[in-house]
Amino acid sequence: MVENKKKCTCGPDCKCGCQEGKPCTCGDKCGCGCGEEKCSCRKGKKLASAGLLALGLVLGGFFPGFYYYHAKMDANSVVVKGLAEMDVKADVAIWNIKYVVTGNDVLVAQKEMNRQTEVVKDFLVKNGVLPEEISVGRLETNDLMANPYRTNNDNDIRFILTQNVTVKSGNVDNIAAVLNKSGDLVAKGVIFNQDYAYPVSYLFTGLNDIKPQMLAEATQNAKQAAEEFAKNSGSKVGKIRHANQGVFSILPREQSAYTSEVQQIEKKVRVVSTIEYWLE
Repeated sequence: MVENKKKCTCGPDCKCGCQEGKPCTCGDKCGCGCGEEKCSCRKGKKLASAGLLALGLVLGGFFPGFYYYHAKMDANSVVVKGLAEMDVKADVAIWNIKYVVTGNDVLVAQKEMNRQTEVVKDFLVKNGVLPEEISVGRLETNDLMANPYRTNNDNDIRFILTQNVTVKSGNVDNIAAVLNKSGDLVAKGVIFNQDYAYPVSYLFTGLNDIKPQMLAEATQNAKQAAEEFAKNSGSKVGKIRHANQGVFSILPREQSAYTSEVQQIEKKVRVVSTIEYWLE
């Protein structure tokens, strides 16, 4: 190796950055090698290697510390659930009135079916149901002679005609009252179908209107639970880290083993939200 102050002529392959034909003085950064008029930075390579090694050590210490920090931050949170319930009332009633007429003469049976349909419509209107709330479905005809498994009894009825009249009304209280009078139709010769056990469905359609209020109540309920947890652990509740609003459920207000929500006018809406809070 040549001294830093020694001058040598820089050749065309000089790597120290000096100009060709001029003295090569590498200073403290490198040594000059003047063999065959070539100047090279020997010490600079060592510095570059040392720099890469130092960078590796820095990064090697950064990533474990970074993940340790986030692991500690992740541990400083609490997950709680918030419950909100609201009593609501059905705002739509759908009443399916299904009745049948039987006979061996399809034309006679159809004429009787038309008469009964007028009886049903007249009964509804007289009891406060609006005409535009009434719709008559298609007539269904079942010819038992077309059944390959029929019996050969000559006394068997051949035709069964089924008619469905649907009432859709926002006056749920009136529909419930008229339903209790449906025995008057039986007295006028209307025979209900055997599937007439639960003819009215009471629906609540205002869920979107109450969602914001219920979510606010569920969030407040969850925060109270988080504050109680933080109090016992000597922490303070911070901002929300993650939240899941949960599923809104519409339930019968009076629950029993065989009660369906659609059978009751009075209902209960429930939501359980899951919220994760930071702890400070």
